[in-house]
Amino acid sequence: MKVFNSISLGCVFSAAVILALCVSKTISTSSAQPAESLSDNFIEFHSAPDRVVDGSVVRVHYQCSRPCQLAVEVVVSTLKKTDFVVFRRKWISGTPGVSRIHRLLLRLPPSILYQQDLYNRRVLDAQKASVRAWLDHLDESSEPRTYECSMLKVYKVLQITPPSERPRKRPTACASWSAHLMWQMSRNRTHQCPHESDVIDMLTFPLASTGEYLGVIRRLQPFRDRSLERARRHAVTKPRVTLSVWIYLLKWCHTKLCGIIHHMNRNNLYESVVMQLTDAGDIIIQVRVTTGEDVAFRAGLTLPLWKWIRLDCYIQDSKALLDASWDDIMLRIPYEFKQNVQLDDTDGYFAMGGSRFLQGINGYLGPAKYYRFGTEQVKNQLQPKSTELELDKTHQECLEIKAFTKAFLHKVTESHPMSQISKGTTPFIRSWGQTGNKICNQTWTLENQLKYSQLFHFLLSKQEEIRTGSLGMKHLGSSLYEHAVNTVFMINQDHNKITFNSTSLLRESSCFGNHKASLLLASIYLSGLGNSVDLQKGHVYSLIGAAGDHRLALMHAGYKHSQGLDGFPKDLDFAYSYYANTGLQSSFDINSISDNKQHIIEHIYLDNPEDLNQHNHEKTDGFHYVKFQAASGDVGAQRQLAAMLYRGDNGAPKDIEHAVKWFKRSAMQMKDPVAMFDYSMMLMKGEGVKKNGSRGFRLMLKAAEMGSNRAMNGVGWYYGKFLKDHRNAVKYFEQAALNGNEDGIFNLGIYHLNGKNPDNPVKNETAAFQQFLKASWYGHVAAAVEAAWYFSTGNLEGVSQDVERAVMMLKKVCEQNGHLGLIVREALQAYLQGSRQEAFVKYVLAAETGLGLAQSNVAHLCQELNLSPDCRWRYHNYSVLNYEPNPAALLKMGDYYYPPSSTRADSLSLVGRAVSMYGRAAVAGSPQGMFNLVVLAQQGHALPSDVHGFFNVSHHDEQHTVVEKILKRCVEAESEDAVTPCSLALLGVQMGKALSRMTQSSAQLVLMYASLLSISVIIVILPLQSCLSQRIPSQHVRAQTSSISQDGVPSSREQSGIMGGNFRAAGIPRFITLKGEQWLRQTGDWAVTVSGVCLCVFWTALLYHLL
Repeated sequence: MKVFNSISLGCVFSAAVILALCVSKTISTSSAQPAESLSDNFIEFHSAPDRVVDGSVVRVHYQCSRPCQLAVEVVVSTLKKTDFVVFRRKWISGTPGVSRIHRLLLRLPPSILYQQDLYNRRVLDAQKASVRAWLDHLDESSEPRTYECSMLKVYKVLQITPPSERPRKRPTACASWSAHLMWQMSRNRTHQCPHESDVIDMLTFPLASTGEYLGVIRRLQPFRDRSLERARRHAVTKPRVTLSVWIYLLKWCHTKLCGIIHHMNRNNLYESVVMQLTDAGDIIIQVRVTTGEDVAFRAGLTLPLWKWIRLDCYIQDSKALLDASWDDIMLRIPYEFKQNVQLDDTDGYFAMGGSRFLQGINGYLGPAKYYRFGTEQVKNQLQPKSTELELDKTHQECLEIKAFTKAFLHKVTESHPMSQISKGTTPFIRSWGQTGNKICNQTWTLENQLKYSQLFHFLLSKQEEIRTGSLGMKHLGSSLYEHAVNTVFMINQDHNKITFNSTSLLRESSCFGNHKASLLLASIYLSGLGNSVDLQKGHVYSLIGAAGDHRLALMHAGYKHSQGLDGFPKDLDFAYSYYANTGLQSSFDINSISDNKQHIIEHIYLDNPEDLNQHNHEKTDGFHYVKFQAASGDVGAQRQLAAMLYRGDNGAPKDIEHAVKWFKRSAMQMKDPVAMFDYSMMLMKGEGVKKNGSRGFRLMLKAAEMGSNRAMNGVGWYYGKFLKDHRNAVKYFEQAALNGNEDGIFNLGIYHLNGKNPDNPVKNETAAFQQFLKASWYGHVAAAVEAAWYFSTGNLEGVSQDVERAVMMLKKVCEQNGHLGLIVREALQAYLQGSRQEAFVKYVLAAETGLGLAQSNVAHLCQELNLSPDCRWRYHNYSVLNYEPNPAALLKMGDYYYPPSSTRADSLSLVGRAVSMYGRAAVAGSPQGMFNLVVLAQQGHALPSDVHGFFNVSHHDEQHTVVEKILKRCVEAESEDAVTPCSLALLGVQMGKALSRMTQSSAQLVLMYASLLSISVIIVILPLQSCLSQRIPSQHVRAQTSSISQDGVPSSREQSGIMGGNFRAAGIPRFITLKGEQWLRQTGDWAVTVSGVCLCVFWTALLYHLL
């Protein structure tokens, strides 16, 4: 008892100590002072080396306003990996407000210090190296601290020695005889360099250029062959290069100059060669000569529109030659500069089309080749059945359609009254010919009328609208599209199935600039919806939609190039160009998300009934509840209701007028800084309310004082834009940034980029990039576009080219675009209202942009509308190619691959794919994926490596260990109250594991056998006892009945004597029988008792092993 009391007192004392520590930590956190200014915290290098040298001394000068963690790292960048850490030291400073200098030695690995030899096999061919230090407060986050997420940081670029010039590492031990022999045999072996061509295919697929400051970035690498690289370096001041490119112009330049191809060096200055187009169709060639000057010449051409044009530029020493050819025309323009041209093609990058510094052309760029050592004969011809020629054919047909339609509209509006225009074809043509108009005779022929018969009949049906002016060339594309969708996709109500008809009206709608039609045509041709697959036509309409600057078409082209789908070459530079364009538009769209042309994307899956029930076309219960709470005076509910009406969330229709009223009602109570900021922005913009900038600013300032980080950023924006007080602007931006506001972080980056900070009036692109990157982590669209630009070019010191990362960042922010959200919203509403046809079309448009949500919903509709299985599996398959696929789609693809047919030769490969799909679903947190993975693991299939890392298992673990860990994670992911397959499977595994442990002890093994015997005994004894208990009472009754006569009177003596003898003779065996049955009952009771005790002991031992 004393021992028990001592233990209890100890537990109580420990709990009290832990509680006190938690309370003190909570009090210290809650009483934290407001964010300090950055001047109270600083970090800098007091001294640092200039080169990568082992044992170098680094001194870091720093000061913290409160306890902080600091670190010094050395990072290198190779061609394959960026910011690879080769040295890191961390320490904690617990003395706030004291300036200190910390000294440490850089101990670097041999892989970056020595050349490759027998004792140093692994060498890093580092392109860049830097030493960096960072500082972060200890109480800001529980997550591991890194350089990118730190509060303050500093870095210095180090010079690194190439691997061939590094010293040899001194051996510390003797190599084995066999290793030394192998090294002696292989060290003098002549390594054969792979074949390298000096011809670079800059473009192999047409690029749609929209005239924006965007294009395809190509960064050339030095030759791996030393002789070729030596020749290239020698030719920097005596170049001999050739550049050949095809272009197709749709419009002239919007500005005086636009880019075809231009070369930017590492300092973002123009280098040789720059090929530009003027607003009059002329060509300008600009180069940099050896004196460092930029010189240019004008070709004196006028290039035509709507034709493929080939431009070949030859540079040799100081001479330049430009060849321009189209159709049968060939023009040659020679020019000679006063000095030799200087050209280092590995310095910086080449931009095909536009870039940040120059707009691109309006049209297409075709195949482009760059000859690094020049050529006498350029081999850059268009193939006879190429996409480029099909693109030209389609555009020529569109010109013909536009002329045809223009003539029709002219005739209807200016020629005859409606009563005189017959709806038959022949009278109409006859009356047309009688006017004598030459334009009409040229554009209106019976051949054209028959060729575009559907367009002709559509125009005939719209004559009244054309005559009154309500339908003109501007709106004809939209009208054609709406009509075409209803005719191309027809729904069969009896079979709930969509049928497909002619797409001619969609093609004509595309010609009139409706690029929803272009995207839908591309989807039809690429997927074979109702038609045979035609990749070339699909490519053509994809390019037409992208050239039209349509957001969804741009995302479609970027998605296809990022994944290499449907015949599009996998080219991340192409994908970046298209996604960057959409991202740039999205950064402007987000400021007008409240209009009726945009909507926030709602992640509703059609195969999830719960989501559908909550998002029907009527107002939800949640909306009515919030409205009731708002009417009752709840400030938070008033702001929430205003936001619902402003954005149209939760079934509420967009209603800016009522949203403003609720924002005002909530804000004027001066209790909710978020509502105060929202209403202040409406006052400043005049959105739904009369514009009042001064009143809005006062309200915003008050919200900032109450702690709203959005208001802090807004005040900084007002100071900078309207009051031109950049010092106060930076002050408020810093406060907003320290509080985690992404807009404040982005605006600080803009100030670093422009150099407008009064305290530090120097442009700092590196600091700007770090701010942009940080803001992009919070989902800031414009910041992601800016950061992606640096990753795409790799032109900033310390930032290596990483186009894949740039594409991932841009795809993520593009999928937040409000126009895409509106398409998804309209598709969902159409589905809820029973219009499967409209829902299918709109979801297809969204799915072709690469949106996984839409792809899953299209796959669901393909199944619901009884379309071909290829339709369903096409979009399920595409959805799992995304960076963060929906687990349900992964499960369905896993079910598609498993179980494979035993007759298929690739059955093992299909099982491997199924394992991969289930593994990805499991890593994404799907309990079903984990359960399926367990089933396959128990069948002996190997699990993917990423699954091992996620579940903390290794290849050396036994199967039951792997299965148990996965099932435990599965049970954690499932509902705790429910009995699920994973919980039952886990119980079975643990029971088997416990039984296996029991068999390892001889005593417990005997106990287990005894338990089995006990179960057998109980099964036998219990029915026997039941039978005996029923038999004994019946015998007792028969014995009593036989001793009494039938009438209740004793019989005669004779009878009595005879019967009495019989009874005495039968009583002995009956007595024996009763005694035997009694013994059996007692023995059975004893056996059951012993068996029960044995089973209790067995289950106790089993529970012990389970627990």
